[in-house]
Amino acid sequence: MDREAYLRRWSALHGGAHANALVRGWLGGAHALARPMAGAGVPPAAITLAGALLAVAAALLAVVGGRGGSAAVVAGLLLAAAGVFDNLDGAVAVMTDRTSRRGALLDATCDRVGDAACAVVLWACGAPAWLVLLAGGLAQLQEYVRARGQGLGVDDVAIVSVAERPVRLALAASSAIATAIVVWLDWATLGAGVWAVLGVIGFVQVVTAVGRRL
Repeated sequence: MDREAYLRRWSALHGGAHANALVRGWLGGAHALARPMAGAGVPPAAITLAGALLAVAAALLAVVGGRGGSAAVVAGLLLAAAGVFDNLDGAVAVMTDRTSRRGALLDATCDRVGDAACAVVLWACGAPAWLVLLAGGLAQLQEYVRARGQGLGVDDVAIVSVAERPVRLALAASSAIATAIVVWLDWATLGAGVWAVLGVIGFVQVVTAVGRRL
């Protein structure tokens, strides 16, 4: 499947939505990375599970390694890799016409595992437990409301917030890496704080979007 066919297929699966220039660029990158995997016949579920395992490995490494140092850097890089895999599974599924409800369920479950791993990484890198629990809890609550809205027939394209998974992964990954580079600033607490603030805004956005469409 070439890039334009992939974009058309993506649009059809998202209620006929047309991607803007930024989203088209992101989807184009995912298509380029996913194309060899699709050609090799890699199952989308395997990519989904690999992403979740990378996130779990990042959390375990951060807990064992503690704040700062090479362990934090590797944990951040593992989270970044998990974020890439998080986009590749859907791209491969679309390109190979292997989208399914089971795949969607697995993806959603692994996404929640990944969110929890991000929170653990921030805590292990020095963020207060209460702040990490708040940020992580807001993410889980936002996704619960989104899922309930989808279950009630609300198109997921209409439910987009400032605190989507790529943002959460980017905050956790960059904060973990930064703790080993600029040691005089508490990057983990800063990252968790930004996540929490965006989480409040994102939760309100999702609740409002769902409420308007019910």
